[in-house]
Amino acid sequence: MHARIGILLTALVLPVAALAQSAPQVIHLWEKGAPGFESRKDEPEQAEDYWVRTINNPSITVFAPPKAKANGCAVVVVPGGGFRELVFNAEGRQAAEFLNALGVTAFALKYRLPKEEHSPYTMDNVRQDAYRAIRLVRSRAGEFGVDPRRVGILGFSAGGAVVMMVAFDKGAGDPNAADPVDRANGRPDFVMMAYPGEQQLVPKVVPPDTPPAFLVCANDDQYGCDKVTLALLERFRDAKVSVEAHFIAKGRHAFNMGDRSSFAAVRHWPDRMADWLADRGFLKPSGAGAP
Repeated sequence: MHARIGILLTALVLPVAALAQSAPQVIHLWEKGAPGFESRKDEPEQAEDYWVRTINNPSITVFAPPKAKANGCAVVVVPGGGFRELVFNAEGRQAAEFLNALGVTAFALKYRLPKEEHSPYTMDNVRQDAYRAIRLVRSRAGEFGVDPRRVGILGFSAGGAVVMMVAFDKGAGDPNAADPVDRANGRPDFVMMAYPGEQQLVPKVVPPDTPPAFLVCANDDQYGCDKVTLALLERFRDAKVSVEAHFIAKGRHAFNMGDRSSFAAVRHWPDRMADWLADRGFLKPSGAGAP
């Protein structure tokens, strides 16, 4: 009888343990909280349905591919939400899981929200979070099993604006920083933007050493993100920086990873991103040659 109970308990505990082991790891960007806002780090997030709000302790959630499939490529995924909330499931988790299927290790970013009601944060804090996320991934590349020379970023809507905040500057770290994370470079090695917002962040001139870019948007985007995407394409082309852009005839704004759309072109846009990553060499296993 006791043996049967023991077997039953083992059968119940093992699946729970397996689920615990497979749960994505959450890593806060700063151990003691965001600089200048340490006192807010323990204030809880609010999450319901598709959104997450009240981000006071920014973090990355680590989505790792199966070890046999991992190729060393890393992508920081930046959800949108108008800087008032984060569309974390559809533009964070789902994007990360798609990238995992390609062998990419994904890091879904929860950044601070300056347009949320009563928010104490600014766009500079958002930029700070994005740089810190890239630096954290790059500085701990060995731990994550990724190549520090293949750390990219994918942003949706407002998340695309966050990508622009870190894509065009040098991103140099501080070699004298006490925190080793701050010594790492914060510029991504490649950038991907889906219906990016914030026209004012499009530079008049794209620096010639800007990382290669993938862009996608619907022509009928009701928030003008098609114009932002077109402006980015033109600037990249003017600078002779590698860029691939897809303008979908119909799809409106916030089509996420395409799974809810009735349009085939929208449903399959992630495949075009996967093709671009492969064509650029970013999916080659580590040691197979630089992209």
